Amino acid sequence: MGDTRKPKHYRPYSVYMKECYGEKVYKIPVALPVTCPNRDGEIGHGGCAFCGEIGAGYENLPASMTVGQQIKENIAHIGPKYKAKKFIPYFQNFSNTYLEPKQFKAYLEEACLDSVVGLAIATRPDCINDTYLAILKEIQEAYGLAIYLEYGLQTVNYKTLQKINRGHGLAEFIDAVLKTKAYGFSVCTHMILNLPGDTMDDVIEGARVLSALSVDQVKLHALYIVKGTEMAKWYENHEIELISSDAYIERVITFLRYLSPKIVLQRLIGRAPEENTLFTNWSMGWWRIQESIEARMEADDLWQGDLCDYLDGKAVRKFTKEVRV
Repeated sequence: MGDTRKPKHYRPYSVYMKECYGEKVYKIPVALPVTCPNRDGEIGHGGCAFCGEIGAGYENLPASMTVGQQIKENIAHIGPKYKAKKFIPYFQNFSNTYLEPKQFKAYLEEACLDSVVGLAIATRPDCINDTYLAILKEIQEAYGLAIYLEYGLQTVNYKTLQKINRGHGLAEFIDAVLKTKAYGFSVCTHMILNLPGDTMDDVIEGARVLSALSVDQVKLHALYIVKGTEMAKWYENHEIELISSDAYIERVITFLRYLSPKIVLQRLIGRAPEENTLFTNWSMGWWRIQESIEARMEADDLWQGDLCDYLDGKAVRKFTKEVRV
């Protein structure tokens, strides 16, 4: 018998990976001993208002381990557990291109093991240029690996970007995407749909901008309030308000409806350990929120991209008979 599961009303990452590689592929986190230009004074100090001292690497092995050691240890755990044979090392924590080019290349080469089919590098839009992209092209051609660049944007609202001390604007993100796509690499964008001050208009415009730029993948997550951060101070002092879980679900669904149906969703909501946070996913399991999103879309017959009808000269289609995107 074939797969009888109902199709998702959006394009999930797991299905995309199977389409690309013919089987399940697992991303395994890798931590490098790097920081961020928004922390060390190159661009700013203190980092983003929501970012903790350990960055995003809650599940990472210590950066004191070599890249090869981290990958092999993770494969030894994940491989037998999930019967996995193909892996993508994910350089996850902080800005993984914020280091000397020679060292960057050395770290990448150490990750090119036999069972590795691709490399995913998370970084900031202002931490990429032709030097690093050329190195990635060398790695791609030498080892036959897929290259995925993951850029944190979080919001298209420039006032919010300033408020959270992001250290860059929308222009840097657009520049990074255009450069990366010119090299033929895949682009994943990280978005937070419930940042304080953002509205549904920002959510919709975010989907529209990502669609216009033809990014390949998107990662969504709800805002965590990490202990010890600037945003934690705002939260404890009641200087910011967070939307409800129902409102977040509505924002995700609306975002998906305006997003191009070609774009892959790596996730709809993330997770973080509660012991490190003051607020995480409304004290609910991430899967409950994801299931609610999926159930609502199915019940109301809503689909990713069903409102994506705004590109390719919409106003003149009656003259050129162009079909909707």
